[in-house]
Amino acid sequence: MPTPTADLAKAMASAWNAGEAERVIALAGRAAQADQEDEGVLLLLGLAQQATGRHQQAAATLRRLVQMRPGVSAYWNNLAVACRQAGDLPASEQALLTALALAPDDAEVHYNLGLLYMQQRHWLMARESLLDAVRVAPHFIEARLQAAYACYVCGDNTQQEEMLRGAIDWPAQPAEQALVLSAMLSVQGDLNAALRTLARARLPDEPAAGVMRLRIVAQRALLYERNNQIDATQNELRQLPSSVLDALPADAEQARADGWRAHAALAMRRGAYADADALYQRVLACTIDDESQASAAFGLAAARDRQGQYPEAWQALQKAHAVQLEIARNVVPELLATDSRPLQMTGGNLEHGSAADWKPLSSPDSRQSPVFVVGFPRSGTTLLEQMLDAHPDFQSMDERAFIHDLIEGMQLVGQRYPADLASLTQQDADQLRSAYRRMVGEVLPDLGERRLVDKNPLNMLCLPMIMRLFPHARIILCLRHPCDVLLSCSMQAFRSPAFMVLCSSLQRLAHGYVQAFEQWYRHVEVFAPCVLEWRYESVVSQFDDQVARLGQFLDVADAAPMARFADHARGKRFISTPSYAQVTQGINHQAVNRWHAYREQFEPVLPILRPMIERLGYTA
Repeated sequence: MPTPTADLAKAMASAWNAGEAERVIALAGRAAQADQEDEGVLLLLGLAQQATGRHQQAAATLRRLVQMRPGVSAYWNNLAVACRQAGDLPASEQALLTALALAPDDAEVHYNLGLLYMQQRHWLMARESLLDAVRVAPHFIEARLQAAYACYVCGDNTQQEEMLRGAIDWPAQPAEQALVLSAMLSVQGDLNAALRTLARARLPDEPAAGVMRLRIVAQRALLYERNNQIDATQNELRQLPSSVLDALPADAEQARADGWRAHAALAMRRGAYADADALYQRVLACTIDDESQASAAFGLAAARDRQGQYPEAWQALQKAHAVQLEIARNVVPELLATDSRPLQMTGGNLEHGSAADWKPLSSPDSRQSPVFVVGFPRSGTTLLEQMLDAHPDFQSMDERAFIHDLIEGMQLVGQRYPADLASLTQQDADQLRSAYRRMVGEVLPDLGERRLVDKNPLNMLCLPMIMRLFPHARIILCLRHPCDVLLSCSMQAFRSPAFMVLCSSLQRLAHGYVQAFEQWYRHVEVFAPCVLEWRYESVVSQFDDQVARLGQFLDVADAAPMARFADHARGKRFISTPSYAQVTQGINHQAVNRWHAYREQFEPVLPILRPMIERLGYTA
C-alpha cells in the first residue's frame, strides 16, 4: 500500500506536470510535518516556489533539501538558482561551486555559474564558465549565446566567432536575446543572419510586444546604416516617427533611446549635424545601459565636432570615456593602474643581430606571402585595405588577430615568445603557417590565387612572428600625424576593454603610441623587413603618385583599380572598423591637421609625443 508521503509526492508531481505550481504549494501546505521533510516533497515544493516568484522561500526549502542530501549536485544547482533569484549572490556562488565539485562535467552548473558571474559583472570569469559549459555540451545553444556575449564584452573576437558558428540556424530566440544576438552577428559582418534573428524573435505578451517591435525596428535601422545601406535605413525609420517615440510610456526608456539613436545615426550620414546633436542629447537623457550611454556620447562628440563646437565636443568625449572606463573596470581592472600598459607589448627583448642566430628555414616568397598592413589604429589602415581589396589581384579579410592568435598559442603550450622562435624546426614553422592559413580559409574560402591582405594595425607589435613565418612578405606601415591619430582614437567607441582604457586619457594614449613605435623600430633594426611607409598626408595631397608607388612596391602591373576604392567600398556589405562610412566617400582632406582645433587639450602631452613626431617627419 502506498504511504501517505508517497501519495502526497505523487499528487504534487501530477500538479507540477500539469503546470499547476500554486496547487503544488497548496498540497505541501496541507501535509503533515513528517511528509514535509520528504525528499521528493521538498524538491517539488522548492521548484514550485521558484516558479511562482517566491525566491526567498524557494531558497529556504532547497537549502533543507541539500542538508538532507548533500551529495546530489542537481540539488545544489537548484539552490544556487533560487539564491541568485533571491539576490543572495554569495550563497548562489557557494552552492554552484559545491555542485561543480560533485559534478565537474555538468554543463548546466557551468552555465549557471557563468550567468551568476555575468550578473556580478565578473566578465572574465563569466566567459570561462560559459566556455566550459559549451566545451562539455557543444550543442547547448543558450550557453553558446551567453558565452558569445561574454566574449563580446571581453573583446575576445576569436572565441565569439567560434561560439556563434552556425547561429543562423539556431531556434528562434526571445526578443531581448535576439537583439543581443543580432548585434553580435552584425559585428561579425553577417547581416543576413542578424536580420533573420530579428525576424524570428519571440515577442513577449502585449503591451510589451509593441515596445519590443519598435526596438527591433530601431535595431534593423542601425544594422542597415552600419552596412552602408542608407535607403534601407530610411525605410525602417519611417516606422519610428517622433510622435511614436514621444508617446512611449515612461518604462520604455530603452526603446525610446534606441529609436533616437537610430535617427541620430541617419542624421549624421545626411550631414544634419545639429539634428544629430539634439537627438543624441535625447538619448543621453534616457536611463539606459552603459554601452548605449557611451555610444550616444561618442555620437554627440562627433556631431559637435562637425559643427565646429570643439570645447563642447571634448566635453562629450570626457563623458563617453568615463562610461567606457567603468565598462572596462569590470573586465580588466588591473589595467586601470596608472602605470599599466593596456597595449600588449609581446615583442620581448630581441637585440640587434639576434635574428642571425635563427635556424634557417624555407619559407614562401613575397607573392605567396600575405601583404601585411600595419600601423597605429586610425592611421589610414582601412583606407589602404580598401584600395588593395579593390584590385582583382588582392583580397582582404577585414581585421583579424590571427598573427596574435599564433603568438598566444605558442605561449599556451609553454613556449617563450619571441625567444623560442629561434629554435623552431621546419615542421614547427610549417604547422604555424598551416594554422594561419586554416583560419584565413574559414574567413576567405574563395581566396584562390589572389594575394591575401592581412590588415591589423597592431600587427606592428608582432613583427618577430611575421618575420619567422613570412620573412619575404611585403609590409606597409601606415603613418599619420601622431596628434591626428590620437584625436581620432579618442573619438572612437572601441569595443576592446584594453583600448577603452588606453583611450581614456590623452596621456595614456600618448605613452601607448610612443611605446608601440619604439618597439616597432627596435624590431625593424633587428629584422630589416621589406617595408613601405605609407603616409596619409601624402596620399591626400598626391593621390595618383602614391597609388603608382604602392603598385610598384607590390609588383602590380596596373594599379589603376586601387584608385577606385570608394566605389568598391560602397559595394561591400560590411567593413568592421570605425572608418566604415568614411572610406565610401573617397579621400578626406579635412582629416589632415584636425588636432589643431584641440591644441589646448594636446599641449600637456606634446612633450611625450615630440620625439616620435620628429622621428616620423612631422612637426608639433
